[in-house]
Amino acid sequence: MKLVLLGIQGSGKSTQGNLLSHQLHIPYLSTGHIFRLIAREKTTLGRYIKEMINTGVLIPDDRTIEIVNQYLGKQEYQKGYILDGFPRTVRQAKKFRNNVDRVIYIKIPDKDALWRLLHRNDSTRSDETLPALKKRIDLFKKLTLPVVDYYRRQKKLTVINGVNPIEVVNKEILHSLGKQLIKNHVAAWKEKKKAIIALVGMPGSGKTDAADYLKKKGLPVITFGKIVNDYIENNKLPHDEAHHQQVRVQLRKQYGQEAMAVLNADKIVESLKKNLIVVIDGMRSWEEYEYIKKHFSKAKLFIIALYADKEMRYKRINSRKHLSKLYGQLRDVNEIISTNVGSTIAYADYMVKNNFSIDEFHDKLEEVYRSIYFSL
Repeated sequence: MKLVLLGIQGSGKSTQGNLLSHQLHIPYLSTGHIFRLIAREKTTLGRYIKEMINTGVLIPDDRTIEIVNQYLGKQEYQKGYILDGFPRTVRQAKKFRNNVDRVIYIKIPDKDALWRLLHRNDSTRSDETLPALKKRIDLFKKLTLPVVDYYRRQKKLTVINGVNPIEVVNKEILHSLGKQLIKNHVAAWKEKKKAIIALVGMPGSGKTDAADYLKKKGLPVITFGKIVNDYIENNKLPHDEAHHQQVRVQLRKQYGQEAMAVLNADKIVESLKKNLIVVIDGMRSWEEYEYIKKHFSKAKLFIIALYADKEMRYKRINSRKHLSKLYGQLRDVNEIISTNVGSTIAYADYMVKNNFSIDEFHDKLEEVYRSIYFSL
């Protein structure tokens, strides 16, 4: 299902877009989100978009159409999407290549929109002053109301009273789509296939940061390396590469190269019972990968490989408050040869480069997560 949400700023499009995304299992995005992601890229287009955003100039129609059409060509949007902020003009609507199934116009009086916008933040932003907001509403009426009429003529338009409470607006939108909520689930919603996300990478590449980011999204994280760390601490051994390697070798002699997967199997089982997606922090060997594929065959397994330059990895590890000495050439060699991490990195479904800011790293992870979630 391909939906477009129209309405003046403050009408509640983003609130309804996020609700519908979870209910209908299709991604929600705005052109603003698209442009912000592109602006972070170290490309000619990225620099162009960043400059346009910084100067407050609207992206020209032709470039906006080109970017949105190209962006929605990604795999994660093939099953559908909920689009907010596009098309803004009739020209954009006519040039939009993706066939829109339904357009929802959330209608709200100007005074209600202004009241919501002026009171949604404790401190008023420079771009949310009363004159600035009135100007945006005027632009909507001038440029985007004709888009509403355009889709009305195509008999794709539904008008919803946006003044109603959030749950009422949501219920009316679902009803217009021929769906209804039953015990907080959409009646036509199919049960999704479960998934396991395995984070792999060399020491210092960002596995813990990635796991923490996904944990904040509500995903359970099972850390394979915790078994080694707990053993070291329980036996009051020093956290150095020699002792860590010794423990890893002992465990693999006892349980095979798939040791960490075997020892964490019960945790994976319990997590999959309660969650749609489970994250494994630090899967290493190819044998661990094969074990998980075999014993959890009903769940789709995705490998996300994280990469960072060697100097960057060493610097990160050295700055840690805990386990700050576990880095260097010896550890890298042990990871590649002894734990066989090279195989899982090479076979990864996604590669995320982590050489820059934490915000950019999180943006890249978000793109990968969305791609996985909406492929289930």
